[in-house]
Amino acid sequence: MKEFIISQAQTEKAVLVGLVTPQQNEQKVKEYLDELEFLADTAGATTVKMFYQRLDHPHPVTFVGKGKLQEIKEYIVENEVGLAIFDDELSPKQLRNIEKELQVKILDRTSLILDIFAKRAQTAHAKTQVELAQYQYMLPRLTRLWTHLERQRGGVGMRGPGETQLETDRRIIMDKIAKLKADLVEIDKQKSIQRKNRGKMVRVALVGYTNVGKSTLMNLLSKSEVFAENKLFATLDTTVRKVIIDNLPFLLSDTVGFIRKLPTELVESFKSTLDEVREADLLVHVVDISHPSFEEQIEVVNKTLAEIDDSEKPMIMVFNKIDAFTFVPKEEDDLTPRTRENIDLEELERTWMSRMKDNCIFISAKNKTNIDALKELMYERVKEIHITRFPYNDFLFQQYDID
Repeated sequence: MKEFIISQAQTEKAVLVGLVTPQQNEQKVKEYLDELEFLADTAGATTVKMFYQRLDHPHPVTFVGKGKLQEIKEYIVENEVGLAIFDDELSPKQLRNIEKELQVKILDRTSLILDIFAKRAQTAHAKTQVELAQYQYMLPRLTRLWTHLERQRGGVGMRGPGETQLETDRRIIMDKIAKLKADLVEIDKQKSIQRKNRGKMVRVALVGYTNVGKSTLMNLLSKSEVFAENKLFATLDTTVRKVIIDNLPFLLSDTVGFIRKLPTELVESFKSTLDEVREADLLVHVVDISHPSFEEQIEVVNKTLAEIDDSEKPMIMVFNKIDAFTFVPKEEDDLTPRTRENIDLEELERTWMSRMKDNCIFISAKNKTNIDALKELMYERVKEIHITRFPYNDFLFQQYDID
């Protein structure tokens, strides 16, 4: 999968490119580019410049206008930049033309995320899912990967017109996609058996935007050592742990984080990983309250959850990182609309707690603030599910096992 890999031996300099359109204003584009910079950093690239242009819609040939593309090219040449990353998915035609003009490696948001997933994948399951997504992304873009499309295959058994290299490669990739899908079916069967072997324990799934602190919270609740760091997509493989709160056992799973514009290929290939979400009895939606766009991140997660599971599940909203929350009071004569930055934490707590009733809590996993209160809340919700599932007295004496 060399198409997507960013070299780890030497940090690459990158420029980022986005568009201001009627659908996303300048402030929103800057937020998207900041997130794209975080993605680039996670992949091992250093952002040296951000470009954006106002257009009604992406240029069908070069994404940005020719003048802006020339400006980007001049900057790349002057500063010896080897990588340009575009915030939206590029069509095969756009990729081909931009690469021809800029003469550097071109990535779009999708291929960058695929590269990160390829680096993060540890288990055979995750690696198979990522490889499938990469091939699905590559298939319609084969024309830019080859410069020898006119060559015909020849030799023994291949006389006559044969087939072009492009057709050969397309057939090979389609065969690999079919094999990877078959492999995933087998892996999914094994996973399904493992889930059945866990018995009737209540299942709780941590969900949320990427880098909101799910793995850190998982470690606190389960007293385990799930990998966690301040990078996007630190966790790809679903981790399941048995947790006991006041003699009440349940299963807690940490799932892959969601993100804006998550590639369709990844949503499809990772649906089996998200089975833990589909089969969960209770969702714990972790939110980074310190992020200026946390409400939009909540919408992204809710939309993705609706795509993978349309059933209504009980949910606890956990607003994490209150230790990093910042508040800038408004001046008395300031008549501009209020923003997240000038609403204090207490007001946000009142707003969300009234909206979510008793299913909302504000914590700091880093400083272990309000963790006991969270455990108490989770205990009550898990207990309610147990009572509806089987008699409470029988539950107290049952023996539970987990692989």
